[in-house]
Amino acid sequence: MAEVILESVYKHFGSVTAVKDFNLHIEDEEFMVFVGPSGCGKTTTLRMVAGLEEVSEGTLRIADRVVNDVPPKDRDIAMVFQNYALYPHMNVYQNMSFGLRLRKTPRAEIEKRVHEAAEILQIEHLLERRPRELSGGQRQRVALGRAIVREPKVFLMDEPLSNLDAKLRVEMRASISKLHQRLGVTTIYVTHDQVEAMTMGTRIVVMKDGVIQQVDSPINLYDKPVNRFVAGFIGSPAMNFMVGDVQGDRLRSPYFDIEPDAELSQKLQAYNGKKVFVGVRPENLGLKGYTTIPERDNVIKASVEVVEPLGAETHIIASVGGDQTVVARIDPHAEVRTGDQIELLANNSFVQAFDMEGEANIRYA
Repeated sequence: MAEVILESVYKHFGSVTAVKDFNLHIEDEEFMVFVGPSGCGKTTTLRMVAGLEEVSEGTLRIADRVVNDVPPKDRDIAMVFQNYALYPHMNVYQNMSFGLRLRKTPRAEIEKRVHEAAEILQIEHLLERRPRELSGGQRQRVALGRAIVREPKVFLMDEPLSNLDAKLRVEMRASISKLHQRLGVTTIYVTHDQVEAMTMGTRIVVMKDGVIQQVDSPINLYDKPVNRFVAGFIGSPAMNFMVGDVQGDRLRSPYFDIEPDAELSQKLQAYNGKKVFVGVRPENLGLKGYTTIPERDNVIKASVEVVEPLGAETHIIASVGGDQTVVARIDPHAEVRTGDQIELLANNSFVQAFDMEGEANIRYA
């Protein structure tokens, strides 16, 4: 079993605490993604698992063994870096086999592992080339191959796709996901890109300021965010937020009037007369006259600032009350121009409300 367990883990850099009370149980063969903005502690946590940073407090276990004081080379892990970290004077075969040669693995075993990994990654024809003769995507496959031949208990990947162009990132996302399905090795993957996190992770850890905000499946993070930060971080375009008043069973402001569904209405009873953050995702907004969302008086009055035709859909960026901005995904054939005064309809089944103080999601509190 290659479980990875972090119990009450902290990381201090002098007076600064980069990771705080981190508790996580990563199951054997799981693909766990750490996601969050720059400086949130995700890479520091990964480096503690790798042994490249010491654990200041708490316990770190890999495969039932406490590894707090175990050197990186003895943790049975393999790491894939953002910058590939290939040796420029070695060809692909030599790069992939380097770690095995250091361990004095028999030559026949090295040959077998390297060619198996090259076949999996479709780089057999590149084994004699040097890194400078490879594209970015090919170099990343070589870096993955070097990790595969180690046959580790855990793969650690630190933003491995961030240096690739958009099209190649999509291809490599699929390749890494297929690789995980084929090998079944426990994987911890760090990224700042929530699209990568959503498409690749079995579960996702959302971090902010060194603290875990939520650990859940991609769909639950999207549909049931525990707080405003998670709701705003997961999703592209991001969830829209507006300030409104709870008045009876409605969410109101001078610019919108929304009747939430029964579940949220019940929870809002404790907030009657108070202000809350109202959250609604761009795909849950429709342009009046061009949407199947029932009206039910769930109207948001807005002024169009930007129109972005994307072919299959159109995004509009609109001002609500002059100081709040919303993004809506609308029918690509809708006739709308910059400066138009419009009415957007909100699908009340997907409207969220967040406490103004702790920013907790009231629907799931």
